This record gives sequence, structure tokens and C-alpha cells, in this order.
Amino acid sequence: MARTHTVLLTLLPTSLKSMVVLLVGVESAAVKDGKDREAQTGASKVFTPASDASNFFKRRSRRSPRTYEEYYAEQRVKMATNERRREHLEEQNNEYENYLEEERDEQYERTRGKNEQWREFHYDGQYPRYPHHRHYV
Repeated sequence: MARTHTVLLTLLPTSLKSMVVLLVGVESAAVKDGKDREAQTGASKVFTPASDASNFFKRRSRRSPRTYEEYYAEQRVKMATNERRREHLEEQNNEYENYLEEERDEQYERTRGKNEQWREFHYDGQYPRYPHHRHYV
């Protein structure tokens, strides 16, 4: 008799659960309605499918060493970045050198013009313009 009571007591929660599910008409989580589809399309843009994610974690753990391809790809990215940086700095240096050269040329022209004006103004006609060209006897 005690066995039948034990069996009935263990079957009672299972039978009650199945009756509640049938009476309430609750849909399972696997069934999707329209709202879930909209939410899933938005989520699929951000998250990867479960199979891809599990393959990613199976392929490489966090502490595992990088493969040669990953290392080589990272090195190529670094080299390309360094090349772009070098070209940019070289271009900036060339522009600055051109600017300095133009400034020096303009300064030279202004100074030469001022010196010519000063010589013409101070020349009295008695002595040659440039005394260092005279021959001493």
C-alpha cells in the first residue's frame, strides 16, 4: 500500500503540470510570433549565429597562441600603417622644406633690393661702386 502512495505522489506533480499547460494554452519558447521575428532580425545584425560562435570558440581559445596567418596579417597591417605614416611625414617635411626655400628666396630678394637702393642713394660718383674691385698700385 505504501508503494502505491509513493508512486501516486511522484506522478501527481507531473500530471498537474500537464493539465495546467493544456488548460492555459501556453505556447512554448520555440514557437515564434511576429514580435519575436522583428526582435530577431534586429539582433541578427549584431550577433552571430550560434553555430558560428561555437566554431569560433572551438577554433581558438583565449590563451592559445596565434596562428601564423593571424600573426602575418597583423604584421602586414602594422607595416602598412607605418608606411602610410612615413609617407605622410615625408610629404609634410617636403612641404616645409619648400616653404623655407621660398621664404629664403623672398628674403634674399628683399635684402638685395634694399642694398641696391642704399648703394644708389649713397653713391656720389667719385668712387667706384664697389671699392673692393679697385686695383691698388
